[in-house]
Amino acid sequence: MKTNVNLQPYNSFGFNTVAKYFVEINDIQELEVLITTDVFKQEKHLVLSGGNNVLFQNDVFDGLVIFINTKGIEILTEDENEIIVRAQAGEDWPDFVKFTVCKGWHGLENLAHIPGKVGAAPVQNIGAYGIELKDSFLQCEAFELETGKTKVFGKEGCRFGYRESIFKNELKGQFIITSVDFLLKKNAPLHLDYGNIKAYLEQNGIEKPTLLQLHDAICAIRDAKLPDVKQIGSAGSFFKNPVIEKAQFEALQKEFPNIPHYDEPNGKVKVPAGWLIEQAGWKGWRNEHVGVYDKQALVLVHYGGGNGHDIVELARKIQDSVEAKFGIRISPEVNFV
Repeated sequence: MKTNVNLQPYNSFGFNTVAKYFVEINDIQELEVLITTDVFKQEKHLVLSGGNNVLFQNDVFDGLVIFINTKGIEILTEDENEIIVRAQAGEDWPDFVKFTVCKGWHGLENLAHIPGKVGAAPVQNIGAYGIELKDSFLQCEAFELETGKTKVFGKEGCRFGYRESIFKNELKGQFIITSVDFLLKKNAPLHLDYGNIKAYLEQNGIEKPTLLQLHDAICAIRDAKLPDVKQIGSAGSFFKNPVIEKAQFEALQKEFPNIPHYDEPNGKVKVPAGWLIEQAGWKGWRNEHVGVYDKQALVLVHYGGGNGHDIVELARKIQDSVEAKFGIRISPEVNFV
């Protein structure tokens, strides 16, 4: 265990928040020892995975940061149609997705190139291009911090929602996900209808994409609209796409005929938050330290020298502006600490 550790390398915004205590976990046995220590018992604690969806609001985290860095991928069962694969929580998510794609396993390809680690994926129920983690999720193992026992959570037990799970709500801070099992297919239709996937494939002369070609296309699309966090700090998509009542959408559509939307199974309508933010005039806005990315209004960025308060203030201004123009209060997808 270390003290006074700068978390700049551990959060994609690149803020120089200092953790009072810091410990790296490489296996469950280290977790079992950790929860017996006085520091764990006496200090508040934060579980940190890839740090790609975290906003540190202060310059100091007055407690214990638990960094999960467990590794390993294994096949649990396999038949001619399906495969169950287990990944340890500390595995890099983009690398894991590419691993499954290169093996010819279907299910995670639309979630390519999302920065982070495997253990954080169920917490957020990450999603992209019409697919969510829950679609291929089978179960996860999680370490209960109070008892030191491991519990298995199936799909229903995780209570997945739009960028939500039980680990982000009722059980927040009580469990650490240690491994995740995925049920993948050896052959399945590709999901090409969301976003600009088809347009990209057509522009590149790809009529019948392979699994790997779809994966690579999504990586290229994301690279074109998202900043490299090694150069410009960000947490990717900062806000959730709001889901509104159909009547509210129809009223907005009369005033804004070109408003993009996606019909939801429950009869509601999802509206892209990035479009709302751009229409409110924020795309490309910046001051000395922070701003709104000029290629994607959904992304708030840190140019250096700023802190979490700068992003919080900018986010609230954007929320107020969008609500004033459209009557919709957009909500952060990023976890505030």
